[in-house]
Amino acid sequence: MKQQITDLLRAGLAQLTADGSWDAITLPEPQVERTRDRTHGDFATNLALLLAKPARARPRDLAERLIAALPASPLVERVEIAGPGFINFFLAADAYRTVVADILTAGHDYGRSRQGAGRRIQVEFVSANPTGPLHVGHGRGAAYGAAVADLLTAVGYEVHREYYVNDAGRQMDILAASVWLRYLELCGEAIEFPSNGYKGDYVWDIAATLHREHADAYRVAGAEVFAGAPPDEREGLEGGDKEAHIDAVIAAAKRLLGDNRYRYCFELALNTILDDIRADLAEFGVEYQEWFSERSLAERGAVNRAIERLREAGHVFEQGGAQWFRATTFGDEKDRVLIRENGQCTYFASDVAYHMDKLERGFERVIDIWGADHHGYVPRVKAALKALGDNTDRLDVLLVQFAILYRGGERAQMSTRSGEFVTLRELRREVGRDAARFFYVMRRCEQHMDFDLDLAKSQSADNPVYYCQYAHARVCSVLRQAAEKGLVVEPSPGTANLERLTEPHEQALLRTLARYPEVIAVAALNHEPHQVATYLRELANELHTYYNAHQFLVDDAALRDARIKLILAVRQVLRNALALLGVRAPEAM
Repeated sequence: MKQQITDLLRAGLAQLTADGSWDAITLPEPQVERTRDRTHGDFATNLALLLAKPARARPRDLAERLIAALPASPLVERVEIAGPGFINFFLAADAYRTVVADILTAGHDYGRSRQGAGRRIQVEFVSANPTGPLHVGHGRGAAYGAAVADLLTAVGYEVHREYYVNDAGRQMDILAASVWLRYLELCGEAIEFPSNGYKGDYVWDIAATLHREHADAYRVAGAEVFAGAPPDEREGLEGGDKEAHIDAVIAAAKRLLGDNRYRYCFELALNTILDDIRADLAEFGVEYQEWFSERSLAERGAVNRAIERLREAGHVFEQGGAQWFRATTFGDEKDRVLIRENGQCTYFASDVAYHMDKLERGFERVIDIWGADHHGYVPRVKAALKALGDNTDRLDVLLVQFAILYRGGERAQMSTRSGEFVTLRELRREVGRDAARFFYVMRRCEQHMDFDLDLAKSQSADNPVYYCQYAHARVCSVLRQAAEKGLVVEPSPGTANLERLTEPHEQALLRTLARYPEVIAVAALNHEPHQVATYLRELANELHTYYNAHQFLVDDAALRDARIKLILAVRQVLRNALALLGVRAPEAM
């Protein structure tokens, strides 16, 4: 409806232009908004105010001329001028009734548009290092990223969902070394496990697989591993260096195992955890078009090419044996290392190459969804893209705050296999996928989130996801009741009988249903799935209020038909909106 009012205004402007109402001027784009106070109509525009200066006319005079030039429309009952020149549109009674027929005809496609047709967007989200299970912080990024991608798809964009796999670099070497050390312990070697190693029980599981399948084939004496290594940093001891210690252990692992056996340990750890992450996300309802390997960037020469492009542009300098990017030239707080003094490329160098690769793949925009703790990384990545000569406006970085779990009003200390963090799998098993997905997107991504576990599990009106799903199930229950009574509830075609929907509750539902396409468009373009969650709660509340106040299976066949059509439309919109948030719409609860 908003679009139809906009089209009427465009037609009015075209008519006034053709009539010579003004000399050649740049016409403003009509801005139409729903009114907050229904006494001011259903929609309003400030077009006459925007047009006044270029047209050199009084806004109210322009408003009168514009209203006179509007084409006739069965949707509009009357148009009024308010204040200094606002134009208020009052819709005809039939206008909202047509939305029911539109919804029932469009079905799953109701609310979708082609606004972004032909435009490609890449959304990269989660991208957690494959060094351990996903935790609840990753869960919020997963739910938010999936919803953003699905919303953009709903408004016509071609969306490429991508997970960046950090399968290279020091953290993966630490994981591989950790697995091997646990394996040596299973072989009976006495090991003082490094303070900077990965200690989770999942490391023991991978080590057990290595031991079960290869027995002592990877065994060396424990003393050989630590021979010559600098002391570790341990409580009560001075002079230790945990970073230097773990690096020495990694070097020993590579030397003692040799390339092939070390690579096997590395790949076993990587693939085991990555398979677990894939399965975890799939169970969470999150799928990707591509799992992009960081290692592939180096193998294809993309990292070297990115550094060379920066060097050719004069933005790389050498200092202390390392190669540096002059990031301060482009607004970053300090310059950044690209190649360390030992010749190894930094994670930042890979990230520059990855973003260069994204833009070279032809995406009109790329969206990175990162944890809020990465906020300092944004200016350095944008600085590198600017130095490469790319348009930084093509990159959006959305930061997601961590989620804090509460049970019984107190911060939850859930048990985990690692003893260090709450896994996404544990959360999903406790509250269910639907509650987790819904709760994660109820707030803006940049807002801190308190996740109430007791509320998420409750079957009450206070639980927002239960409340919305129950609204859908209630409509289904009406249809079952009709079948039990032998009543025909096959809806009549088009707008037949909808004039019988005169109750205030029915009018409220019609207006809310008509808003749905606008909600989806705004939520998609602003990357705000919480707007969909808020809309769902409003629609569910109106359905429950309607359900409690009126009978649907009445003797009056025409009224029964109208009411059944209305609640079927509500059911369809609930189903559509829940799906965009990755939440199921049950038929019974």
